[in-house]
Amino acid sequence: MTQHCGLVAVIGAPNAGKSTLVNALVGQKVAIVSAKAQTTRARLMGIALEGEAQIILADTPGLFAPKRRLDRAMVSAAWEGASEADAILLVVDGRKKKKDYLAPILETLAGRPERKILVLNKVDETRKEPLLIAAQELAGEGQFDEVFFISALTGDGVPELKARLAELMPESPWHYPEDQVSDASERLLACEITREQLYRQLHDELPYDSIVRPESYTPRKDGSLEIHQQIVIARDSQKGIVLGKGGSKLKSIGEAARKELTELLGVKVHLFLHVKVDERWEDDKEIYEEIGLDWVK
Repeated sequence: MTQHCGLVAVIGAPNAGKSTLVNALVGQKVAIVSAKAQTTRARLMGIALEGEAQIILADTPGLFAPKRRLDRAMVSAAWEGASEADAILLVVDGRKKKKDYLAPILETLAGRPERKILVLNKVDETRKEPLLIAAQELAGEGQFDEVFFISALTGDGVPELKARLAELMPESPWHYPEDQVSDASERLLACEITREQLYRQLHDELPYDSIVRPESYTPRKDGSLEIHQQIVIARDSQKGIVLGKGGSKLKSIGEAARKELTELLGVKVHLFLHVKVDERWEDDKEIYEEIGLDWVK
């Protein structure tokens, strides 16, 4: 049988459901999901298989108006993820009535040669009529080659989208081994899992400017893994929020992340977290390299 392999860029505004969709297409978790906007930082690749096709999914950071260096690096990574793709998926939150926030994205997409697919997500939470109107409005300019209605969360419409993406992949040997689901290193994925718990357990208490850095990742003789990570926050006032009373919140974050990592990696994990305050971490070139982003001046 002839193998097919290609790259699909998954773009869209923050919180459109891109990471949830990538996880659904891959069939397991490769990208972190949070209700907090702009969760995806680097351009994480998910690898999905469908028949003889290997679909490499670039889960890009959400496209938004960048204000800070970190924002600029994230938006740059998003568009970089779309270059040389065999298809671009624009994921749109089907629940949102106003679509003017998409204007800059649509403008940039207009001149691109790649096959463009509009994916209206969260159909399980939206009535059919507004969805059809939204699809007509967005695809009316002939900007998109195809439109799909899906719910990344429930999986509704995802198999059809996956089958179509497989058809679009060019003839090519697979780029990754059959059992590989992501190109993110385990060290980076481990940090992402901890960061997800940080957002999940602290909700709006913790601002967006926090990062989890890998310190060490050591296999023990008994086959288990010892992982040390540093949670970097920008202000001293945030330290108490992350630690919680008597360190209870940090312990809870660590326990939840360790449990998920143990399941994901299939070995016992010993996770050690500590908190560091660094007001200028966003200007640290080394941190950008660690999380897979280019340094943008």
